[in-house]
Amino acid sequence: MDSAGKSFKIVPLDKLNSDVQHLITMSTLAREKAYCPYSNFKIGAALQCDDGTIFAGCNVENASYGLAICAERTAIVKAVSEGKMKFTKIAIAGLNNNQFVSPCGACRQFLSEFNNVNDDVAIYLYQPKGSNVLVTSISELLPMDFKFNEIKDYLNKIY
Repeated sequence: MDSAGKSFKIVPLDKLNSDVQHLITMSTLAREKAYCPYSNFKIGAALQCDDGTIFAGCNVENASYGLAICAERTAIVKAVSEGKMKFTKIAIAGLNNNQFVSPCGACRQFLSEFNNVNDDVAIYLYQPKGSNVLVTSISELLPMDFKFNEIKDYLNKIY
């Protein structure tokens, strides 16, 4: 259980179905392609669309730290650039240790942008060294996401 009182499910990798295991493998392979000469903090993500297509991404750092892009956003941008905007699940592989690496706030909001056209997006956080997976969803990680409707309602009031 986390500090906010939410209950997350931790499952051994071999207990997940083969589709999810494949997605996790893809995220692990993507992690090895990370460009992170400043932090050596390799992250990989694999995003599955509603038609089964998978887009993998890794983090890409930059000497100007603010220009770095996370693995999750890399995968999402690849999918959107190919016309895919309905996502069912994403696997994220972090460091090769016993820690789970959760999406940053920006990645949570970015993923949430596409949650309104889907059912909730499942998130699988892979712990490579322990071979465990923390299973959650975007609505659990970002329960009060920011949606365009909030802006639209405001704009309708002032114009």
